[in-house]
Amino acid sequence: MSMMKHVLTAILALTAAPAMAAGDKPFLSLANTDFIVLISFLVFLGILLYFRVPALIGNLLDKRAETIRAELTEARALREEAQTLLASYERKQREVQAQADRIVENAREEAARAAAAAKEEIRVSVSRRIAAAEEQIASAEAAALRDVKDRAVSIAVAAAQDLIAGQMTAARGNRLIDEAISVVEAKLH
Repeated sequence: MSMMKHVLTAILALTAAPAMAAGDKPFLSLANTDFIVLISFLVFLGILLYFRVPALIGNLLDKRAETIRAELTEARALREEAQTLLASYERKQREVQAQADRIVENAREEAARAAAAAKEEIRVSVSRRIAAAEEQIASAEAAALRDVKDRAVSIAVAAAQDLIAGQMTAARGNRLIDEAISVVEAKLH
């Protein structure tokens, strides 16, 4: 097939040339510049074909196409990996955000519980202090009442003593003592 290509190329090149290109000189003479250019071109094509330049160029283009194909495949793989990583990071970010939201909510709940507990402790402490203050007040009142009663008794005893001493005579005091002794003897026997 490659030989057929070469022959076909040569025939087309010859038929495409004008019949009388260089004026009055015949086309197939070495004096005709068009013929010399045609021969040079055909020799050049022959050299290219002899050294398999079209095959080398084809191989180079195939290698370049394969390299581009490999780069595209690698780029697709990298893109898919990047999308996977992006999805993973987005998922992790959502998880971290959810966890942060849970931590904030737990902190709020804990703060509310701590505030409620502190309020309850303050209420209990205040009620204990009020009870202690009321107890101290009651104790102070009772002590004051005792002091007042003791003082009243002392004053009443002193007043009674003064009154009795003023009304009491020696004979009457002896008679009262004798009566008290007889009452005690009667109770003891």
